[in-house]
Amino acid sequence: MSLHVKRVYAPADLSDGVRLLVDRLWPRGISREKARIDEWMKEIAPSTVLRAWAHHHVDRWEEFVERYRGELNSPDKKALLDRVRAMSRKGTVTLLFASRNEDHNNAIALLGILKQKDR
Repeated sequence: MSLHVKRVYAPADLSDGVRLLVDRLWPRGISREKARIDEWMKEIAPSTVLRAWAHHHVDRWEEFVERYRGELNSPDKKALLDRVRAMSRKGTVTLLFASRNEDHNNAIALLGILKQKDR
């Protein structure tokens, strides 16, 4: 699998491959043209409740990842995960996020979940 993460505000590059926005909300201050997003997969993003609970609380990171993993356990969410994995087997896929925190965000958590072999 060829999966990467990138902040949506960073310039788009050909090496990004398929660019998937994995946030529930559209990023502030960026147009659709400038973002160069191939698909907005808001259905795969954490729920509003989980996002609000974890907001700016790095100390909740581990629990956030576990709760997010639980949210992705339904059949429709598993189908979305399988779709992203299939895309990444055909070429590069870049998961885009808007958060200022480049180490603790839903795209990083999703990357780890997608790379798990037992899913």
